Amino acid sequence: MASAAEWIEGARLRTLPAAISPVLAGAAIAVAESGFSVVRTLLALLVALALQVGVNYANDYSDGVRGTDAARVGPQRLVGSGAARPGQVKYAAFGCFGLAGIFGLILIVLCGQWWLLAVGVACVLAAWYYTGGKHPYGYLGLGEVFVFVFFGLVATAGTAYVQIGRAPWTAWTAAVAMGALACAVLVCNNLRDLENDLVSGKRTLETRLGDRGSRVFYVLLGVVAIAMVVVTAAGTTWWALAGLAMVVFLVPASRQIVNGGRGMALVRTLKFTGFAELAGGTGLFLGMLIGV
Repeated sequence: MASAAEWIEGARLRTLPAAISPVLAGAAIAVAESGFSVVRTLLALLVALALQVGVNYANDYSDGVRGTDAARVGPQRLVGSGAARPGQVKYAAFGCFGLAGIFGLILIVLCGQWWLLAVGVACVLAAWYYTGGKHPYGYLGLGEVFVFVFFGLVATAGTAYVQIGRAPWTAWTAAVAMGALACAVLVCNNLRDLENDLVSGKRTLETRLGDRGSRVFYVLLGVVAIAMVVVTAAGTTWWALAGLAMVVFLVPASRQIVNGGRGMALVRTLKFTGFAELAGGTGLFLGMLIGV
């Protein structure tokens, strides 16, 4: 049975980088455009954290009741290991989505862009139906699309938009960088669970690409992230190249992927990938503060 500490560790690997990094990258663009707001950045961060934790609980619940976590490699989940009842985890997910809605509503009131309510609803629906419902799109190989769109494009460009009232092209290049790294985290996670997913019938993108294809895809995502940081710096300030601090973690992670790491060995790779995402977002933000 999974301990609470074990579940928290696994959730931390998935939650903090995915929530913090795109918000920092979006705030970096607001800094570059002379429209940075501490309050709105913090609210965007709270929305992202609540949504990401909610996604973790929702996935835990849905995968657990389907039985796809029965032989999970790495940190165990609450429902799959029997550490918590399915109903408890389900309500925890809904509670997090509710908190995201409250923080998001406050942010919308401040920026006056009421159409963003539709974006918020889309975020919650996408979070739940990733592995929930009768036909979860995460089981159809579309998980990376969700991550790229919502924890890359929407989170990054959205953070910039609620502060400066627009999303300049540099917000989108930064968003692509963050989305690529978020996808790399998911690729690493699903590559680790590849054999179990094949047995349980969970058709992730990695089960479709296969072992070799997934590893190539991971490396390509890292290359895209690096290139987009350079492009963002070219459009703002070269100090934004501080975002390339991600390379410190991407290199050992990519080496492990290329060398065929499997199972528990990929847990370390997952950590490095998360650190790379966090370093990228933090580097962009600090670089903008210095350069602008």
